[in-house]
Amino acid sequence: MGNKRRQWFYYTLFLVVGLAFVVRLFSIQVLDDRYKSLSKDNFLKKVIQFPPRGLIYDRNGKLMVFNDATYDLMVVPRQVKDLDTAEFCRLLKITPETFIKKMKKCSVNPYRSSVFEKQISALTYAGFQEHLFEFQGFYMEIRTDRRYKGKSAAHVLGSIGEVNDKIIEKSNGYYRQGEYTGISGIERSYEEVLRGTKGVKNIIVDVRNRTVGPYFEGAYDTAAIAGKSIYTTLDADLQAYGEALMGGKIGSVVAIEPATGEILALISSPSYDPNLLIGRQRGNNFIKLMHDPLKPLFNRPLSAPYPPGSIFKAISSLIAQQEGVLAPGTMYPCGAGYKVGSHRVKCSHVHPSPLDLRGALTQSCNPYFCYVFRSIVDQRKFSTFEESYNNWHDHLESFGIGVHLGIDLYGEAKGILKKSDYYNRLYGKGAWKGSTIISVAIGQGELGVTPLQMANVMAIIANRGYYVTPHVLRYVDSAGLQVPKFEKRFCSVDPKYFPIVVEGMADVVKKGTARVAQIDSVEVCGKTGTAQNPHGKDHSIFFAFAPKDNPQIAIAVVVENSGYGSQWAAPIASLMIERYLFPEREQRRKYLEDRMLNADLINQKSGNEQVSH
Repeated sequence: MGNKRRQWFYYTLFLVVGLAFVVRLFSIQVLDDRYKSLSKDNFLKKVIQFPPRGLIYDRNGKLMVFNDATYDLMVVPRQVKDLDTAEFCRLLKITPETFIKKMKKCSVNPYRSSVFEKQISALTYAGFQEHLFEFQGFYMEIRTDRRYKGKSAAHVLGSIGEVNDKIIEKSNGYYRQGEYTGISGIERSYEEVLRGTKGVKNIIVDVRNRTVGPYFEGAYDTAAIAGKSIYTTLDADLQAYGEALMGGKIGSVVAIEPATGEILALISSPSYDPNLLIGRQRGNNFIKLMHDPLKPLFNRPLSAPYPPGSIFKAISSLIAQQEGVLAPGTMYPCGAGYKVGSHRVKCSHVHPSPLDLRGALTQSCNPYFCYVFRSIVDQRKFSTFEESYNNWHDHLESFGIGVHLGIDLYGEAKGILKKSDYYNRLYGKGAWKGSTIISVAIGQGELGVTPLQMANVMAIIANRGYYVTPHVLRYVDSAGLQVPKFEKRFCSVDPKYFPIVVEGMADVVKKGTARVAQIDSVEVCGKTGTAQNPHGKDHSIFFAFAPKDNPQIAIAVVVENSGYGSQWAAPIASLMIERYLFPEREQRRKYLEDRMLNADLINQKSGNEQVSH
């Protein structure tokens, strides 16, 4: 009896469900007029609504990146019927051969909507749109492409490009073939903020691809949500001015607001016009830039490690004081060089001898800092030299040397800072000491520091012991959005050891190797560097901050293959500091500005007259 009841229960259940389907189908097909449009000759088409990307501004609200409409011709190959290929090609301004090639590519998946022709001009779109209904299976998608207000900051702002299979796979279904994403710079770092949210418009089209009307009067449509705008830390005017000064030169400039870690300018020279990487010529222009022997696509400030040269002496002065092996009054002789066996580290400056710490910084005395280096890494308080070296290595890492600083831009390199294992393999364990690697004492040898790291070291000294992770995002123009907090980090040196180094760096500009960097009415602290280059002329390096008290800007400049630090790097840094601190003031050193602006060191059209170094 129980089994029969269960059978009747299931029969009844199936009957009820079946009747429900029949009633629903009758309602859809007979009673509801809304479905009349969905006849066998009509199609439901989902059209992606692409949101405009967020705009990008500088720190002062100056627009740097905006949007412009662009048009993509889409195709669903299985829907293409009775196509007048000749007329189609004429209107689209392509050859029949190109048509065949593109259709073959799109037909790999005939049921999927694919991009047939991307980024059609507004003029071509206007002429083609009038005849679009004649070409069944084809439709237009309107999206936005980027435009740049100027020609500067290409490496910071970045660019967008077409997604590849790897990006599509990682996006969890967000991207599809033919769509665009940020591939470099801010566009890449903050893609999810800038891109917005796509919408979908459901429309009914007939067999001739003409729109019949919205599906369910748009009840199932979703609106696109525009991307959020970003305000960067860049000073657009300072960035453009620095790029002009670096014209005709190979190298880098990084300027930071010390108290906040905000990047004021980040310049890689030679650079390129970011407008080259938009529109239909993006691919061709990218290939040309990629094969340019001057490597304009290479982001030197983040990725190029340089021997820091004499600027390394400021770091050594701080570490040695912290280790208790150096005091402000410590005197060392010069003797025009420091001799280690057959190797001699020369001093290229004529000055009194012996010198104390402040004087050695002012005169950039090489032998003095060879003594300082050996006092750090040959300390007897450590049981082995390797242990002492590792202690020095840890100090350097706390200054951001040999590590990733964590800037919110892709492509940052760690630079070069060798671990003790490297020297063990090179010389043998226990067979090396400070004198073996004495070149490191003056910022040469197995040492490479990126311009970003150089500027960050300057920010540490300006702040007397700490830095905030360098970054290019100031804030996002949207209430309630969580903006990342950038970490404040302290170096391993006590703040009490900084004043003597700051005074020495002030003397460098007042009466030392960087007198060319003096600015009227502001006290600049700096250090020149002339880094030896095995591939040609020395690199000119200078880093500085200003004013001495309550610093507003820290800067590092590298000009490759150009000579002394005071010859090119120091003037460029000084002019940029002045422009930033006194933006409205008329340039009082016009002769120096003209010399920097007009120098073409790449083509050697400029004389390399020497300024006091």
